[in-house]
Amino acid sequence: MQARPETVHTSSKNVYKEYILKTEKMPVVTGMGVGMKIASGKVHVIPNPKDMAKFKKGEVLVGEITDPDWEPVMKLAAAVVTDKGGRTSHAAIVAREFGIPAIVGTGEATKKVKTGQVVTVDCSSGDEGVVYRGALKFEVRERRFDHIPETKTKVMINIGAPEEAFKNVYLPVKGVGLGRLEFIINSYIKIHPNALIHYKSLKGKIKAEIDALTQGYADKKQYYVDKLTEGIAKIGAAFWPHEVIIRFSDFKTSEYRQLVGGELYEPVEQNPMLGWRGASRYYDIRFKEAFGLECLAIKKVRDEIGLKNVTPMVPFCRTPEEGRKVVALMKDFGLSKEQDPKLRVYVMCEIPSNVLRADEFLDMFDGMSIGSNDLTQLILGLDRDSGIGAAIGNENDSAVKQMIETVIKKCRDRGKYVAICGQAPSDYPQFTKFLIEQGIDSISLNPDAVIPTIMEIKKVEDALQEKSRSF
Repeated sequence: MQARPETVHTSSKNVYKEYILKTEKMPVVTGMGVGMKIASGKVHVIPNPKDMAKFKKGEVLVGEITDPDWEPVMKLAAAVVTDKGGRTSHAAIVAREFGIPAIVGTGEATKKVKTGQVVTVDCSSGDEGVVYRGALKFEVRERRFDHIPETKTKVMINIGAPEEAFKNVYLPVKGVGLGRLEFIINSYIKIHPNALIHYKSLKGKIKAEIDALTQGYADKKQYYVDKLTEGIAKIGAAFWPHEVIIRFSDFKTSEYRQLVGGELYEPVEQNPMLGWRGASRYYDIRFKEAFGLECLAIKKVRDEIGLKNVTPMVPFCRTPEEGRKVVALMKDFGLSKEQDPKLRVYVMCEIPSNVLRADEFLDMFDGMSIGSNDLTQLILGLDRDSGIGAAIGNENDSAVKQMIETVIKKCRDRGKYVAICGQAPSDYPQFTKFLIEQGIDSISLNPDAVIPTIMEIKKVEDALQEKSRSF
């Protein structure tokens, strides 16, 4: 048996692909474009998630809106088009992480195109995405960056599904700024954790579905821990020795209900985006044991597998009091500095209270990662799953920038880690410039934005250095 460094993919890591449409026709539908790419394929309109099994690889997925339940077919799609949603909606975020073009917030795609039609999805021109009829000709120009410059600002990557880690490990990044447990739960586990915890009391169809998915596991809770461990470890191992930040689960109630058994344990909320999610779940008696399984998985990755580069992060933590409850609970489940001296724990900065009470949050957490998607919607009163407010404002709004400037300064004054893992740097070069000027430690990007953003960061850093010399 021979072992040697892999060489097949290394030639492509310094290549940035530019997509150029050669011919145009009258648009069928337009919306917000995501991904800077062009793709053609047969349309497959999916009005109901139950119809997803009929979807074929290479088709263009068209639907009203997507949620985590759609991710298995999104991986197969040539492109995604939705009626609803904004630039930071589920469809937009996941499509970018999977490296496929998406057009969201079209308003009428499901009415304007029909299953079986061939269309071209063009997201190459920037903010606006256009759907054309037919397979139009386009060119892909490869720009080689034979020398990727070193930047003072650390560049990291956002990773969803674990298999995306090995696909993107060849990019010139220094770790993972955001790894999402939701992808692992939805794609690998598929079962609500409470249904596994209370397995013995279940009957009928739900129990049969669990039996089919957990063959070989007498202990159903161990199935959950093992699958989480496997997914986290794949990401941690791919980017070793660089830091890999894994966010604890941040499903909303509407998303948890889509898992097997989910309807037994999840309330129906009018606005799940602002409901029972993030930190408020973890210490709740209804979810505490399920959160413990997540802690056990991260502990297993760090202690048994030895991937000490994996760092947990707490999302949507509304108050410092909530933060203290979560940190205490993590300790109960074996995740604490007393038990693991090298452990660091971060908190997402995505609620105005995280900024206004930053010092109190930093008393218990080792740093903050700015979730610009949620922070923007809560500052401006927008719904990021709706396209209605898209014209009102985005991360470049001065109110958002003032909040981000404040939290970066707070973290720097305290000597704490401060990063960003939201969409903004991937979408807006001018926003990246702003972050560097404020002295942010790390910027985490979607895979398709890594190389061009590194070049932009280097230009900004050189300009700032030259400016400082002139004084």
